[in-house]
Amino acid sequence: MRRLAFAFATLLAGVGAPAAVAQDDTVTIPSPILTIDQDRLLSETRSGAALSKDVEDRAAALSEENARIEADLIERERSLTEQRPSLTPEEFRALADAFNDDVSRIRAEQDEKARAVARAQEEAQQQFLSQAAGIISDIVREEGALIVLDRRDVFLSADRIDITDEAIARINAVFNASPPE
Repeated sequence: MRRLAFAFATLLAGVGAPAAVAQDDTVTIPSPILTIDQDRLLSETRSGAALSKDVEDRAAALSEENARIEADLIERERSLTEQRPSLTPEEFRALADAFNDDVSRIRAEQDEKARAVARAQEEAQQQFLSQAAGIISDIVREEGALIVLDRRDVFLSADRIDITDEAIARINAVFNASPPE
């Protein structure tokens, strides 16, 4: 078992670019694993923030629409309740059933709109990450790494393997010169 652990450690030490010597004569061993914070990439790059803002605007508009619909339904329910004493049970039941049908239909419509906004958010994130993939790939090659993990999936890591700041700077530089489509 010890031989296997030693062999694995030796393999990892030999993977990637050769070790670089820093100014203070300490050896810096490149890591085959890097981490990145996808949430920060999306929120702290101009292109990611623009995509997110569009989705946030759609979500806010839907929220405002839901508030207006809720106010209307509350008013309709209040009106129906006030009319109840002057209606026969059959008339009231017909109006109440129609109101309930409207509420069910509206709820289904608004739920579908909410799902569409959630899909738009996912698509925006995928579009952004697709646009940024080449830049991140360049950083990975330069660092001599083999894999990049999202920071959320890592329990503990050294800060030196996090490439988020570098990726944000490069994405902003590239997309500032030519904005994403």
